[in-house]
Amino acid sequence: MERFGASLLAQFRHKEPVELLAALRRECDDHAVVCSESLVVVPNAYGVELPEAVHQELERNGGRVDQALTDSLLRHGESRGYAWAGPLAVHVTKSPSVPNGRYRVTSRVMRHVRAESFHH
Repeated sequence: MERFGASLLAQFRHKEPVELLAALRRECDDHAVVCSESLVVVPNAYGVELPEAVHQELERNGGRVDQALTDSLLRHGESRGYAWAGPLAVHVTKSPSVPNGRYRVTSRVMRHVRAESFHH
């Protein structure tokens, strides 16, 4: 799955998939809430907005980028000992206005989440 996600993400114009994954992990880390010595809670719903052309290209190629990013973020959270605020989902959408034509990553807490059901 890691190679599958990396190959799909490599289609993002001239940007490396590592940069997007790092932004997603940073969003997670930046919104971590320390509840106790043994409990750090992080948001569970993440949005990745892509330029329309990039999003359309991924759709044309049958991309399952949502799942690849979710799996990568799940591994990151497990390595840090995070507790998700609910079921984890990363949802990739197209946007006409992302910074520098690259991407935007957001997060929030949602009690019941399905990737196809939340919008930013």
